[in-house]
Amino acid sequence: MLKTILAGVAALIALLCSALAVAAEVDAHYRIVTGPERGTYIQIGQDLAKWVAQPAGIDLEVIPSKGSAENVQRMRFEPGVKLALVQSDVYQAYVDMANAGNEEAGTLIRPLRLIMPLYDEEIYFVVRNDSPMKMINEIKDKVISVGLIGSGTAQSATTLYRLMFGQPIPEQNVQHLSNEDALAALIVKKIDVAIIVAGQPAKLFTDMNPELLQQIRFLRVDPNAPETARAKQTYYPATIHVSSYPNWLKEDVPTWTVKAFLVTYDYNLRDTVGNLKRFADSLCENFDNLQEHGHPKWKQVKLELPGLGKGWQYYQPVERRLKACFAHRAALQATAGSNAAQGAAATQKVDGRPCSDQERLLLLCK
Repeated sequence: MLKTILAGVAALIALLCSALAVAAEVDAHYRIVTGPERGTYIQIGQDLAKWVAQPAGIDLEVIPSKGSAENVQRMRFEPGVKLALVQSDVYQAYVDMANAGNEEAGTLIRPLRLIMPLYDEEIYFVVRNDSPMKMINEIKDKVISVGLIGSGTAQSATTLYRLMFGQPIPEQNVQHLSNEDALAALIVKKIDVAIIVAGQPAKLFTDMNPELLQQIRFLRVDPNAPETARAKQTYYPATIHVSSYPNWLKEDVPTWTVKAFLVTYDYNLRDTVGNLKRFADSLCENFDNLQEHGHPKWKQVKLELPGLGKGWQYYQPVERRLKACFAHRAALQATAGSNAAQGAAATQKVDGRPCSDQERLLLLCK
């Protein structure tokens, strides 16, 4: 009888331990800081929550923000924030300031780690339809909304201006407006240019009233302008495609782009490391779902971890996991491709020569 009771207690303890282990797997409540409500970052965050975190047993809350600079701050200090989306030029600006001796910048950026690069975000230079400006290099000395303080847009806008013209935007010409407020101010002629960073197609434009949309347009990169050559020091050429805004654009628009990164912290707590490893496994395993069901920008993301510049580091526990998974996927795809090629070749041959159409119809190809 005692043995039976002890066995029952042991079984109950084992069951409780198992239940606790399962609960632990699905009881990680994390947050990811993204960007404005109608921007691309928040949609990318929602995709990660649904297609990556959820299968990994992580409840990932998607938090809107002003943008990249605020995200770095919140990633560093806000409880529960384990992931952030950050523009490459913002990350590099912190690294540069830290290397130049700014202690606060060093405190913020040095413990942060990259999970992986994502996609390129287009930089939109928006003007009224009746503006005499046609090219981006014509914005000098104009009244410009560069985005909210703390946003990645503000960093990109001010950096691009300084690169192109060798000086900062005159203080009296700078407006720090949200994307929506900037477009409203543009239409009523309170500003001359609104600079907006968002991956195409951006909900900001796709959800916009068609009548208001017809009152604005994008400036273009002039490939022959000296300002363009200077901007290439940091930014890369991109194209805003008609297919992204088919009911509005009449032709593709050349512009600039900046890379988006998924960022975390250099965690060493066992539970957090384990959860982020599961997140990495799920990211790799569910990548096809992201590309099929997520924002169109996922189709530009590559399963690779390219080399990084000085001051940039991947998060090692996740880096090892992703590299192993990427290699496994590549091997499976190569095997599938080889088998398909062999199968196709087999159906094209009979007695060592190509099949005729008649032989194929009669199923005589081996």
